[in-house]
Amino acid sequence: MTSRTTPGIARFNALPEAAATAALHEACASSAWGSKLLAQRPYATADALFAASDAAMADLTAGDLAEAMAGHPPIGRPKPGDPTSAREQRGMAGASEELKAEMLELNLAYQEKFGHVFLICATGRTGEQMRDAVEERIGNSPEQERETVRSELGKINRIRLTRLLEEGTA
Repeated sequence: MTSRTTPGIARFNALPEAAATAALHEACASSAWGSKLLAQRPYATADALFAASDAAMADLTAGDLAEAMAGHPPIGRPKPGDPTSAREQRGMAGASEELKAEMLELNLAYQEKFGHVFLICATGRTGEQMRDAVEERIGNSPEQERETVRSELGKINRIRLTRLLEEGTA
């Protein structure tokens, strides 16, 4: 996006509060994140919205992060009927049954260690890249992993906000 005002940002700014809240919740399940973005409307540009998203993400507590992660299915098991989940996890769609089974096992080990799903910005990644990432990250400390998750959520939120502005906010 550019620094100029776009039709997408004008549409988002004009949404009634309930519709904007719902649209933001679709981008990120953290109510604290959504509330912070909602409170700063109207946005002059898409870049201003992204900057507000980044700032809100940086302020999320551990509980807020847990709420945000609860909105994400495990890698390799997108939410049935959810086009966003399927699109974002496209790299696992053509994975072999062996890789899918390996990801399930790694997801469970990760969840046992950290208490939440393995979260990665999966857009554009292959199944093998996601497997390699979980294998690497499972060695992180809980503090390291919390900050990695925060960074990955920030990337996901930017992608989803971009799509929201490009596709409209019906």
